[in-house]
Amino acid sequence: MEATELKHSVNRPVPPSLEGRRIILASASPCRRELLSELNVDVYAAPVKNVDETFPASMKPTEVPAFLSRKKAHPYLAELDHGEVLITADTVVICNGEVLGKPHDSKEAAHMLRMLSGHRHTVVTGVTISTDRFQQTFSEQTEVEFTELTPEEIDYYIENYKPFDKAGAYGIQEWIGYVGVKGIKGDYYNVMGLPLCALFTRLRSLPPM
Repeated sequence: MEATELKHSVNRPVPPSLEGRRIILASASPCRRELLSELNVDVYAAPVKNVDETFPASMKPTEVPAFLSRKKAHPYLAELDHGEVLITADTVVICNGEVLGKPHDSKEAAHMLRMLSGHRHTVVTGVTISTDRFQQTFSEQTEVEFTELTPEEIDYYIENYKPFDKAGAYGIQEWIGYVGVKGIKGDYYNVMGLPLCALFTRLRSLPPM
């Protein structure tokens, strides 16, 4: 598959399962690209393809990210060469049983942040690992609690950080995470969009080529 190298790592411990393999991330998220490159494996970025991200209305909210991560993998499967490992992911925020994806505009972003203000919510990331002969999907959940946000804080964050590419209209690694996140239970990096520990554990367990 045609892909652009993100990071080439040398003198690092490489699990036997990754020897001779090429890790390819199919994601438009700069945050996911940065996170994956920090695993000290050779990482490549696949050209982003548009995927219909709708899901069945009857689907449980916690199952949505895994479903969408498999859906995102589908357009690339026929292009995978032997030795290539494709990673696709999707993250949603669930608050009061409602799935919060990416806001379309400032109004929707403000509505989402008002929902999260002063409450706990769940962040779920689904990840699909695909090769030319194998596919595995898993998901991770993290509980996040927000303090009460003032209208001025919400407006400031939206105006200056424009979180329209982030599920739930916020990035925990940004200003709002510093002042608004009261507590977290689970994988911090999962909230950023990629559960690194769980992902690396599964990469170490890939079946032989």
